[in-house]
Amino acid sequence: MTIVLLTISVLYALLTLLLWQSWLRIPAPKPAGLLAGGPSITVVIPVRNEAANIGALLSDLARQTYASFEVIVADDSSTDDTRLLVREAMFAFPQPLHLLSLADEPTTSPKKRAISQSIGQARGDLIITTDGDCRVGPDWLATFAAAYQQTGAKLLSGPVTFTADQTMTDRLQTVEFASLIGSGAATMALGRPTMCNGANLCYEKRVFTEVDGFAGVDHLASGDDELLMHKIARRYPDGVRFLKAKAAIVQTQPHRSWRAFYQQRRRWASKWRAYESYGPTVLAVFIFLSNLAPVLALLGWLSGFLNVSVLLGVVLLKALPEFLFLREVLVFLQKKSSVRSIPITQVLYPFYVVFFGLAAQGKGFRWKGRRLE
Repeated sequence: MTIVLLTISVLYALLTLLLWQSWLRIPAPKPAGLLAGGPSITVVIPVRNEAANIGALLSDLARQTYASFEVIVADDSSTDDTRLLVREAMFAFPQPLHLLSLADEPTTSPKKRAISQSIGQARGDLIITTDGDCRVGPDWLATFAAAYQQTGAKLLSGPVTFTADQTMTDRLQTVEFASLIGSGAATMALGRPTMCNGANLCYEKRVFTEVDGFAGVDHLASGDDELLMHKIARRYPDGVRFLKAKAAIVQTQPHRSWRAFYQQRRRWASKWRAYESYGPTVLAVFIFLSNLAPVLALLGWLSGFLNVSVLLGVVLLKALPEFLFLREVLVFLQKKSSVRSIPITQVLYPFYVVFFGLAAQGKGFRWKGRRLE
């Protein structure tokens, strides 16, 4: 058992160091500046009951320095004032703003349906998706347009972080989320994309149609981002990039409810079974085993089966490379204050991964007040 635990830990340390180096090598795009003949963009915002947040996002979009865009808010049967607020915003919005009201009918994937129907009406060359509770900076769209012109990427994944990191809970979520964003970015740089986030995702409308959109994965409640990215990556192996630009950072709200956090993480964790390529699946299993290793080492030490040197070896092989990597990502995301929370997160994270890895094997979860399978 000692050899197995140490082998897994060494491999994990090497993988984390590889991700760290790949992150450092991701080039920053050139400043957007004034774009001549830039691509037209359609911003797609799937929403359900976002009356508390949608006004702030639309205000951010109204202040964009890039002018060639439209916005489609796809409302999924909201029971609050979301639709009313969008209609009111239309009168003063500087660019075309459309409200798409979706039929209140059963579907296993409300978000994919919202995005697909929005793209069916979109006029932009590029589709950029975000969520109704997000905030964006004034150069958000200009930065994506410039990166698209510079790289010719078929899909650009943007950075996402949280709006607040005042409380310990906020900071723990910020560190955990940074690990996902950083890992996704680094694997894209390695030419093996694994993760992205639909709160800040850009792709060609033509390519969405070319890969047949969400066909084949539309029965899954989650995966409007990663599973689509995998389809595009299979068609265009060099066409998926990460946009490492601070002006492109999208901020979303941390969870204030542990129940909501639990349901979201179960939804995310359930996606791995739908991966068609072996790479992301193998990586997901390896990450699970790498986080299981320190848990088993701790239990082995407490039971007297392993000595303390093995426990320390497993813990340090995991913790030190992780700290180097996470610190770089958090500083880029302008969350330097959360760096000091990395050690606490590292203590909790193995138990967290093991718990959600097992919880994801169950069927069904709640999302936006609905029970989904």
